[in-house]
This record gives sequence, structure tokens and C-alpha cells, in this order.
Amino acid sequence: MLTDSTDRRLAWLALSLLPGVGPAARRLLLDQVDDPLALLHDLDCPVAGRLPPRVEQGLSLYRQGDPRIDRHIEQSRAWLQQADCHLLTIDDPHYPPLLREISDPPLVLFVQGSAQLLSDPQIAMVGTRHPGPHGASTARAFARDFTENGLTVTSGMALGIDGACHQGALDAHGQTIAVWGTGLANCYPRRHRRLAEEILANRGALVSEQPPGTAPHAGLFPLRNRIISGLSLGTLVVEASLNSGSLITARLAMEQNREVFAIPGSIHNPRARGCHRLLRDGAILVETVDDVLQALRLPLHRALAEAPSQTQVTHPLWRWLGHDPVTADWLALQSDMPIHQVLQGLMELELDGLVLHTPQGYCRAGAS
Repeated sequence: MLTDSTDRRLAWLALSLLPGVGPAARRLLLDQVDDPLALLHDLDCPVAGRLPPRVEQGLSLYRQGDPRIDRHIEQSRAWLQQADCHLLTIDDPHYPPLLREISDPPLVLFVQGSAQLLSDPQIAMVGTRHPGPHGASTARAFARDFTENGLTVTSGMALGIDGACHQGALDAHGQTIAVWGTGLANCYPRRHRRLAEEILANRGALVSEQPPGTAPHAGLFPLRNRIISGLSLGTLVVEASLNSGSLITARLAMEQNREVFAIPGSIHNPRARGCHRLLRDGAILVETVDDVLQALRLPLHRALAEAPSQTQVTHPLWRWLGHDPVTADWLALQSDMPIHQVLQGLMELELDGLVLHTPQGYCRAGAS
């Protein structure tokens, strides 16, 4: 049971864990509760007796002793003793201001790493967990360019596009924020544990509204999507099928009155159909990072603006390479070059980061 005034942050956590505390109840608590400890202890509080019946019942159970909530509070208290671990509450002056503006802001945010980063300008990047090679390459290239233009890249650290976005930001020694659906003591997916360590080592941040020990649960991931979009100036969908969870993030961004961007793809690629639907629904079509920066009214970094365009590549194979993969044999036929010269040229272009070798063949890399 929380009794001390130093437990004010954990009192907000206890309120967030009560049964029935959904969007409407969170908004009521945010607007009218100045002292969460007073409400928990049934003291004089403006919303006492006016909360939804299920929440009132949860408060009654908490006052009698709720083992589940008590366990989460003690685990959180221990987690906060570790270095660089923070708990931001909705009334904290360091709570990210853009997130506070949404209709359903989290009452608490667990943050490992740079808590100040959550208030910096961010672009959310999301997409399918099963991208094609070109989609992953595009995500990584865009994320790299965003960080070089002063934006923090925010995503969900899922497999596929999310992971590529975080890695692209790290490639440029930029900062990135990973919003988890689990607790921060429970890395999911486990294969991204090394990625999480790299994010922290590069002054990034891991964020969750769930207590540290919270295990993966399907219902938590759509819930965390509102945080990804809510932290950000806009959301870019890189590659997504029609049933991709990233479309949920895009819809939430629209509801939050944030910009939504989508990268088009081939009409034959099922992973592009979600992006095409977003474009029909009014998302901004994106071909380059500059398209996003202009829509957000952000300046294009001079170094990027003056970088040589890949259309200036003089290699004789370049004119035959596009965004759809082609085989080396086809390139030899079109260019009238011996196959060994074609393979040598492709290897050189790949080493320069200009060409991507996929199972279907060779194509231009990134967002060129």
C-alpha cells in the first residue's frame, strides 16, 4: 500500500493499473486529480464517487489490498533503483508535451535512457514485420537521413521495418526511441536485445507505459501504437500490407491531427497495398526525406541537400538498374557487357551502397 508522499509517481501507476481505467477514465483522472494518493486513500478528492463503477470497484479492492497492483508497484520501485531508469507521470514537467496533447495520454511512462529525448522533434516510422529486401533497405536509408536532419526516429522495435528504422538511425550515430508493448525488463522480441543495448549506448531511449515485468500480450501492441504516433510530429509508413498493424498507428496519427506519410510501391507487391490505401485516404506521398521535411516545415540539412544524387552515378550499368530487381543475365543482355564485367560492376556498386542484391535480383538501394 502506498502511504508516503514520495510515492506520488507510483500512485499514478497504481491508478493506471486499476480495472476499467480506459481512455475516458484516464482523461477524467488527468483533468481533475491533483493528488493521486488522496484518491487511492479515499480522502477528499474531486472525482471520488464519480468514476465508472468498475474503477470505483477497483479502488475499493486496492484499499483492501490488491496483490497484482502491489506486485507491480514493488517491481517498479526496484527497477527505478537502477541507473538511467525513470518514471514520468502525466503531471511531471518533463512529460513529453506532444504526447500530453492526445486524447488518451498514458498516465505514466517508464523510460530507460534519455528521458529528455522524448520531448525532442521526432518522426515515427513503422511498417510490416515481413518486409521485402527493398523495403528494409528503404526504411534504413530514410531513418539515417532523418537523423542527419536533426530528427529523432521513433518506432516500436518490432521485427522487420521497425528494426530497420532503429538500425538506420544508429548507422548515422543518430538518436532513436523504441516504444515497447511489454515492460522494459522484458525485451520482446528477444532477438532485439542487442538492438536495445545499442539504442541505449547511443543516448537513445526505451519507453513503455507498462510496468517493467509485463510480459508480451497481443492486446498491448495496438495500445502502444498511440504512443509512437503521439510522441511524433508525423508518422511515415514505409511498407505495409492491408492487415498490417502499422495502419493502426497511421489511423491514430490522423486522429491525433498529426501528418501521415506513405511510401508507394509496386502494384504487384502485396506489402505496398497498405501504403496505397493510406495514399488514397489522404496520406502524403513520399519519395525522398525532403518530402517529409517540407510537409513538417523543417529545414533540409545542408550536408544532405548538397549530397551528390545517385542519378549522377556514371557506371554503365546504372541506367539499367531501377527499383524493381533484375538479374545479372538481363543486365548483360541490355548493356551488351560480358557477364563477368556485369558481376564485377554489380559488386562494386553494392560495396558503394548503391545497389541491393535481393533473391529476385539487383536493384537500386535505399530511397534513391
